[in-house]
Amino acid sequence: MLGFGAPVLCGPATAQILFGETILRKTTLLLLLVCLFGFAVIPARAQQFDLAFGVSTITAPDADVITGTPSLKGGAYLSFGGDFLFYHNFGVAITAAWRAHENIDQSAFQPFRPIFYEFNGVYQPPMGKRAQADLQGGIGFQSTRFYEPFFTCGTFSGCTNFSSSNHFMANVGGGVKFYVTPAVFIEPMARFYFVHNNFEFSSGHAQRFGAQIGYSFKNRE
Repeated sequence: MLGFGAPVLCGPATAQILFGETILRKTTLLLLLVCLFGFAVIPARAQQFDLAFGVSTITAPDADVITGTPSLKGGAYLSFGGDFLFYHNFGVAITAAWRAHENIDQSAFQPFRPIFYEFNGVYQPPMGKRAQADLQGGIGFQSTRFYEPFFTCGTFSGCTNFSSSNHFMANVGGGVKFYVTPAVFIEPMARFYFVHNNFEFSSGHAQRFGAQIGYSFKNRE
């Protein structure tokens, strides 16, 4: 992890910051493109396109008291995502979940915020008229922002007060969409994360549990 240092008012951004911010921008752009694509193809006999916003929390092993590495567990996470079904209840989904408030590494007194990005395949078979299973699995990455008490400026990245550490991950999970109207649903959900080489934290395993509310654009022809 990063420690505090002398303030840097302006200078070249580090490669780590550039890499992290580039991934964040590309992920946001990709999610927007998926949303626009879904709106475009729904009238053309697509099966289903959903958008959802959720609140959840993370469970994970406790902090390591020997090495002083913090735990991922705790805190409220907000999430936003979309899924697109295009063939017999099969499709793809993109979701981003971020910690609503910064956490503090007690050993280094450094604020940080984990963000999880998922790029999944999905299978969503109906469960009667008012419910639909939601099974997901795929890849993604965990991006953790470590905040600093000064700003670092770069020509292309602008000025930021954090650096990002990114790790590849796999994830599986699921939920059940309960439709309160033909289009609006509430979904209890769970995700299980397996983060590669997650040395900033006490474990590479974490689970996210929560619920989300969403809207389905279904082909009703």
